[in-house]
Amino acid sequence: MDYYGFWQMLLEEMKAASKSAPRHIVTFNDPRMYAGALSQWKSLKSKKPGLRQVQVSTLIRAFFVPAAGAERLMDRYADSLSIEEDHRIKVHSPLADKSGSALMPWGIRAIRAPQAWSRSTGVHVKIGVIDTGVDFRHPDLRHSLASGVNLLNRGMMPLDDNGHGTHIAGTLAAAGGARNMMGVAPRALLYPVKAFDHNGSAYVSDIVLGIDWCVQNKIDIINMSFGMRNRSKALHDVVIKAYRAGIAIIASAGNDGKRGGDYPARYPETIAVGALDRRQRVAAFSNRGPYIDVYGPGEGIPSCWLREGYKEMSGTSMATSHVTGAAALLLALRPGLSPRELKLLLRRTASPVRLRKGQRRASLGGGAADALRLLRVGIRARRGNGSAASAAGSGAGGSGGSSSGAKAAAAAKA
Repeated sequence: MDYYGFWQMLLEEMKAASKSAPRHIVTFNDPRMYAGALSQWKSLKSKKPGLRQVQVSTLIRAFFVPAAGAERLMDRYADSLSIEEDHRIKVHSPLADKSGSALMPWGIRAIRAPQAWSRSTGVHVKIGVIDTGVDFRHPDLRHSLASGVNLLNRGMMPLDDNGHGTHIAGTLAAAGGARNMMGVAPRALLYPVKAFDHNGSAYVSDIVLGIDWCVQNKIDIINMSFGMRNRSKALHDVVIKAYRAGIAIIASAGNDGKRGGDYPARYPETIAVGALDRRQRVAAFSNRGPYIDVYGPGEGIPSCWLREGYKEMSGTSMATSHVTGAAALLLALRPGLSPRELKLLLRRTASPVRLRKGQRRASLGGGAADALRLLRVGIRARRGNGSAASAAGSGAGGSGGSSSGAKAAAAAKA
């Protein structure tokens, strides 16, 4: 392959493209050809400043370019490359926006996290929070935060300019500041990965780079409270890489109130989360379906906010942070647990959700997250030297007990 010619063609297309031209993800099929292209890019970018706009993911052998002549590239290098548009992806925007008090949030109590704290508070578990950043000055978060990374500006801290990421961080690991706000896993360590801008918007490439960073930094769990309707090969590839590296990805299903849901929650390697209301029913706004692994509290959730404040929000984003926190409590006790085992334990230890009129339990997927039951079964599996999967099957038998569904079965084969 003519690597110089490849980069010269790409540079010409980038210069000719309009500002509104779509970004692209260019993935090499052959690792050796990717290595050659990467080496040439490193040597050229000091001489050709336009190439400095290109970003790299070694995990999936991809280059992310602000604009690319996909047709010309595919015509010349069709056997060597795959090219997809770098789609926009959004945080799952909350549906409520009220000032919140800092009392013990009802969702923390609903999943029985306080009863679990005598056994685990999530100590030493590293959670990657791919989101809008976090308020590092918040009194309830300052002891729970690592430095993380800002993918939008590598020279800056991952500071939150939206609020969504700070709210997620509070539910995950707030540690009882002056106003007594508590998260599910108050001694877990959060690594903010700022991939979303002030509008709560990112590109798929930003998410790929975020997951890539988490893998390189040996994060234990990744919280992904966002989604899109498009299916992305690059995003799925990097999710698979994280899964095989032993990192659990917990993702929100979306707020369209429909059967089905968004990616990445629909990928079999993730743990898909829907939202419950205060009555333990699937929230009206929550997506649902057999692919949902577990539901978490998602209606009227108070948590931390910008400028050291508090806010009440609703959404599958909020539900996801409850489930990620519960997973962190278990991983503190069982650090070797695989993503597959964690998924099965979450499903099998979930409690049945309350049904609305006309609903069938099988159509909803998993049940309601229960942190205390999750720890009891997880600890029993360790003491008995059995697999987590078999222990989960003999557990209290939540609503996911009879069948793990097609999504869980596919993940088991991944």
